[in-house]
Amino acid sequence: MKESVLFICTHNSARSQIAEGLVNALFPDRYEAFSAGTEPLEVHPLAIQVMKEIGIDISGHRSKSLDEFRGRELDYVVTVCDKAHQKCPFFPGGKIQMHQGFGDPASTNGTDSERFEAFRMIRDELRTWLESTFGSKKMPEHKTFNFGL
Repeated sequence: MKESVLFICTHNSARSQIAEGLVNALFPDRYEAFSAGTEPLEVHPLAIQVMKEIGIDISGHRSKSLDEFRGRELDYVVTVCDKAHQKCPFFPGGKIQMHQGFGDPASTNGTDSERFEAFRMIRDELRTWLESTFGSKKMPEHKTFNFGL
């Protein structure tokens, strides 16, 4: 049986969407990932592009509110931005709460190329962290984690 993972960031437009897509593609037999935001907007077009670049299609994703997951039991709840972690440090129904903050690629100013590179960098940072955290055979047994803090 697959374990469920909910990734949370503020707008559910980039980091959490990328994390959802990566986990579902990398570990399809072990996890079913979802994402939501504390203030959802829309999936950022550059998030879709950088995922397409590595063969993962998230073009059908939509931004979701945390309210869609209230009352649902989840094996892991992971905040991937510091602002969302401050606003929602604990999500009811999450058996294991985790936090690993990543920079917001959508806040990058510059040329189109520089902005695309910021999204690519966050995608790659997320992938490295997800592979080392969720790719291990045995997940940590603690109830709350703050990685990298």
